[in-house]
Amino acid sequence: MTDEVLKTTETEMDATVEAFRRDLTHVRTGRASTALLDGLQVEYYGALVPLNQVGSVTAPDATLLMVQVYDKTAVASVEKAIRSGDLGFNPQSDGSVVRVPIPPLTEERRRDLVKHCRKMAEDFRISIRSHRRDAIELLKGLEKDKDITEDDRRHAADKVEGLTKEHVGRLDGLLKDKELEIMAV
Repeated sequence: MTDEVLKTTETEMDATVEAFRRDLTHVRTGRASTALLDGLQVEYYGALVPLNQVGSVTAPDATLLMVQVYDKTAVASVEKAIRSGDLGFNPQSDGSVVRVPIPPLTEERRRDLVKHCRKMAEDFRISIRSHRRDAIELLKGLEKDKDITEDDRRHAADKVEGLTKEHVGRLDGLLKDKELEIMAV
Protein backbone atom coordinates (compact mmCIF):
# COMPACT_ATOMS: atom_id res chain seq x y z
CA MET A 1 0.00 0.00 0.00
CA THR A 2 2.62 2.55 1.05
CA ASP A 3 4.83 1.54 -1.89
CA GLU A 4 2.05 2.50 -4.30
CA VAL A 5 1.64 5.90 -2.62
CA LEU A 6 5.39 6.50 -2.72
CA LYS A 7 5.69 5.43 -6.36
CA THR A 8 2.77 7.64 -7.43
CA THR A 9 4.13 10.60 -5.47
CA GLU A 10 7.60 10.20 -6.99
CA THR A 11 6.13 9.97 -10.50
CA GLU A 12 4.10 13.16 -9.94
CA MET A 13 7.11 15.00 -8.55
CA ASP A 14 9.29 13.84 -11.46
CA ALA A 15 6.66 15.15 -13.87
CA THR A 16 6.66 18.50 -12.06
CA VAL A 17 10.46 18.81 -12.33
CA GLU A 18 10.28 17.87 -16.03
CA ALA A 19 7.57 20.50 -16.62
CA PHE A 20 9.80 23.11 -14.97
CA ARG A 21 12.73 22.06 -17.18
CA ARG A 22 10.48 22.37 -20.25
CA ASP A 23 9.19 25.81 -19.19
CA LEU A 24 12.73 27.08 -18.65
CA THR A 25 13.54 26.40 -22.31
CA HIS A 26 11.03 29.11 -23.25
CA VAL A 27 12.93 31.77 -21.29
CA ARG A 28 15.34 33.83 -23.38
CA THR A 29 19.01 33.68 -22.52
CA GLY A 30 20.49 36.02 -25.11
CA ARG A 31 21.22 33.39 -27.73
CA ALA A 32 18.87 32.04 -30.35
CA SER A 33 17.08 28.79 -29.54
CA THR A 34 14.29 27.20 -31.51
CA ALA A 35 12.53 26.53 -28.18
CA LEU A 36 11.84 30.27 -27.90
CA LEU A 37 9.11 29.92 -30.52
CA ASP A 38 7.66 26.65 -29.17
CA GLY A 39 4.08 27.06 -28.10
CA LEU A 40 3.32 29.92 -30.50
CA GLN A 41 -0.04 29.50 -32.21
CA VAL A 42 -0.49 30.70 -35.78
CA GLU A 43 -3.86 31.47 -37.34
CA TYR A 44 -3.96 29.28 -40.42
CA TYR A 45 -7.14 29.02 -42.50
CA GLY A 46 -9.28 30.13 -39.57
CA ALA A 47 -7.79 27.72 -37.01
CA LEU A 48 -5.00 28.17 -34.48
CA VAL A 49 -2.20 25.68 -35.14
CA PRO A 50 1.28 25.34 -33.59
CA LEU A 51 4.03 27.20 -35.44
CA ASN A 52 5.95 23.98 -36.09
CA GLN A 53 3.04 22.73 -38.23
CA VAL A 54 3.21 25.64 -40.68
CA GLY A 55 7.00 25.94 -40.91
CA SER A 56 10.34 24.65 -39.70
CA VAL A 57 12.30 26.71 -37.19
CA THR A 58 16.09 26.82 -37.30
CA ALA A 59 18.80 28.80 -35.51
CA PRO A 60 21.58 29.41 -38.06
CA ASP A 61 23.58 31.47 -35.56
CA ALA A 62 23.36 32.81 -31.99
CA THR A 63 21.49 35.98 -32.96
CA LEU A 64 18.97 34.77 -35.54
CA LEU A 65 16.04 32.40 -35.85
CA MET A 66 14.63 31.46 -39.24
CA VAL A 67 11.19 30.06 -39.97
CA GLN A 68 10.89 28.35 -43.33
CA VAL A 69 7.12 28.58 -43.96
CA TYR A 70 5.65 25.69 -45.94
CA ASP A 71 2.74 27.69 -47.40
CA LYS A 72 3.62 31.19 -48.62
CA THR A 73 0.09 32.41 -47.82
CA ALA A 74 0.82 31.82 -44.11
CA VAL A 75 3.92 34.05 -43.92
CA ALA A 76 1.95 37.09 -42.71
CA SER A 77 0.19 34.98 -40.05
CA VAL A 78 3.53 33.61 -38.83
CA GLU A 79 4.96 37.14 -38.59
CA LYS A 80 1.88 38.31 -36.70
CA ALA A 81 2.06 35.36 -34.26
CA ILE A 82 5.73 36.02 -33.50
CA ARG A 83 5.15 39.75 -33.10
CA SER A 84 2.18 39.27 -30.77
CA GLY A 85 3.85 36.41 -28.87
CA ASP A 86 5.04 38.82 -26.13
CA LEU A 87 8.66 37.82 -26.73
CA GLY A 88 9.91 41.22 -27.84
CA PHE A 89 10.86 40.02 -31.33
CA ASN A 90 10.44 41.93 -34.58
CA PRO A 91 10.31 39.38 -37.43
CA GLN A 92 11.00 40.23 -41.07
CA SER A 93 10.03 38.18 -44.08
CA ASP A 94 11.20 37.87 -47.67
CA GLY A 95 8.48 35.75 -49.20
CA SER A 96 8.74 32.28 -47.71
CA VAL A 97 11.35 32.76 -44.97
CA VAL A 98 10.69 34.71 -41.77
CA ARG A 99 13.86 35.97 -40.09
CA VAL A 100 13.68 36.71 -36.38
CA PRO A 101 16.70 38.68 -35.15
CA ILE A 102 17.39 38.09 -31.46
CA PRO A 103 18.39 41.41 -29.86
CA PRO A 104 21.02 41.33 -27.12
CA LEU A 105 19.65 41.40 -23.58
CA THR A 106 20.21 44.47 -21.42
CA GLU A 107 21.33 44.07 -17.81
CA GLU A 108 17.89 45.16 -16.60
CA ARG A 109 16.15 42.66 -18.85
CA ARG A 110 18.46 39.91 -17.60
CA ARG A 111 17.51 40.71 -14.00
CA ASP A 112 13.81 40.67 -14.93
CA LEU A 113 14.24 37.26 -16.56
CA VAL A 114 15.99 35.91 -13.45
CA LYS A 115 13.10 37.22 -11.31
CA HIS A 116 10.63 35.56 -13.66
CA CYS A 117 12.52 32.25 -13.41
CA ARG A 118 12.57 32.46 -9.62
CA LYS A 119 8.82 33.02 -9.56
CA MET A 120 8.31 30.04 -11.87
CA ALA A 121 10.51 27.92 -9.59
CA GLU A 122 8.46 28.91 -6.56
CA ASP A 123 5.25 27.92 -8.34
CA PHE A 124 6.73 24.51 -9.10
CA ARG A 125 7.98 24.14 -5.50
CA ILE A 126 4.41 24.76 -4.35
CA SER A 127 3.25 22.05 -6.75
CA ILE A 128 5.77 19.58 -5.30
CA ARG A 129 4.65 20.45 -1.77
CA SER A 130 1.03 19.85 -2.74
CA HIS A 131 2.02 16.38 -3.99
CA ARG A 132 3.63 15.81 -0.58
CA ARG A 133 0.47 16.98 1.20
CA ASP A 134 -1.71 14.71 -0.95
CA ALA A 135 0.52 11.70 -0.24
CA ILE A 136 0.50 12.31 3.50
CA GLU A 137 -3.29 12.70 3.49
CA LEU A 138 -3.55 9.43 1.58
CA LEU A 139 -1.30 7.72 4.13
CA LYS A 140 -3.40 9.07 7.01
CA GLY A 141 -6.49 7.74 5.30
CA LEU A 142 -4.89 4.30 4.94
CA GLU A 143 -3.97 4.34 8.63
CA LYS A 144 -7.48 5.40 9.60
CA ASP A 145 -8.94 2.55 7.53
CA LYS A 146 -6.54 0.17 9.36
CA ASP A 147 -4.83 -0.76 6.06
CA ILE A 148 -1.42 0.25 7.45
CA THR A 149 0.01 0.71 10.93
CA GLU A 150 1.03 3.99 12.51
CA ASP A 151 4.71 3.02 12.15
CA ASP A 152 4.22 2.28 8.44
CA ARG A 153 2.59 5.68 8.00
CA ARG A 154 5.46 7.44 9.78
CA HIS A 155 8.12 5.63 7.75
CA ALA A 156 6.28 6.35 4.50
CA ALA A 157 5.79 10.00 5.50
CA ASP A 158 9.54 10.27 6.14
CA LYS A 159 10.20 8.84 2.68
CA VAL A 160 7.73 11.33 1.15
CA GLU A 161 9.58 14.11 2.95
CA GLY A 162 12.87 12.83 1.48
CA LEU A 163 11.35 12.75 -2.00
CA THR A 164 10.14 16.32 -1.50
CA LYS A 165 13.60 17.55 -0.50
CA GLU A 166 15.22 15.70 -3.39
CA HIS A 167 12.85 17.15 -6.00
CA VAL A 168 12.98 20.69 -4.60
CA GLY A 169 16.78 20.37 -4.76
CA ARG A 170 16.56 19.35 -8.41
CA LEU A 171 14.34 22.39 -9.11
CA ASP A 172 16.84 24.66 -7.37
CA GLY A 173 19.70 23.17 -9.40
CA LEU A 174 17.84 23.80 -12.67
CA LEU A 175 17.05 27.35 -11.54
CA LYS A 176 20.68 28.06 -10.63
CA ASP A 177 21.88 26.77 -14.02
CA LYS A 178 19.33 28.93 -15.85
CA GLU A 179 20.25 32.02 -13.81
CA LEU A 180 23.92 31.55 -14.73
CA GLU A 181 22.98 31.09 -18.37
CA ILE A 182 20.85 34.26 -18.38
CA MET A 183 23.44 36.41 -16.62
CA ALA A 184 26.32 35.24 -18.86
CA VAL A 185 27.14 37.98 -21.31
